[in-house]
Amino acid sequence: MKHTILIADDHPLIRKGLKEVIEESTEFTIVAETGDGESALQFVEQFQPDILILDHNMPKKNGLDVARELREKNNPVKIIVLTMHKEQEAFDAAMDLGVMGFVLKDNALTDIVTCLSMVAEGKPFISPLVSEFLLKRADKKEYDALGLKRLTAAERKVLSLIAQNKSSKEIADMLFISSRTVENHRANICAKLGLKGPNALLRFVIEHSSVLNASPKSL
Repeated sequence: MKHTILIADDHPLIRKGLKEVIEESTEFTIVAETGDGESALQFVEQFQPDILILDHNMPKKNGLDVARELREKNNPVKIIVLTMHKEQEAFDAAMDLGVMGFVLKDNALTDIVTCLSMVAEGKPFISPLVSEFLLKRADKKEYDALGLKRLTAAERKVLSLIAQNKSSKEIADMLFISSRTVENHRANICAKLGLKGPNALLRFVIEHSSVLNASPKSL
């Protein structure tokens, strides 16, 4: 039995290219296509496709708005997002909505069949060129889970330098503050993160060094 596909993209040439590639496969059949978000929602209800290929930017409703409405309705359709955006924010927004495929339009014609096959099996597919977003997303989740947002900017900077194996004197020199101020920061960090014991902070930075050495702005 073939998996049914709905294509929603406002560029006719892209839809045409996707159709030609997908129709070469014996696994899939395209039940409908459309060029705007509102019609995409209507067609999902009408045709009940297994997989929806959804353009990130479309008239009337963009792809993420469509995905959000489908999730709010608990519609089980599996969603693949096509995008021109090589941005962490766009990627995270799609993942937060349970999107299973994230494909760059530059690579859509070469990646789409592989993506469809994996998504049909319940496996996620991310274009290789944005795979680094997965690592940053994982780091951000850990960063948030560790409670690091509770720290001030100065405390996060001190903690990052501790993770780089800097002594209190070295940190003081680098930040142009006194060693006593560094020690106060260390005490505040331990209190906010619930770290107790003489070596608790050291164990913490060793266990989470990869996240602590990443720039908070990149997470």
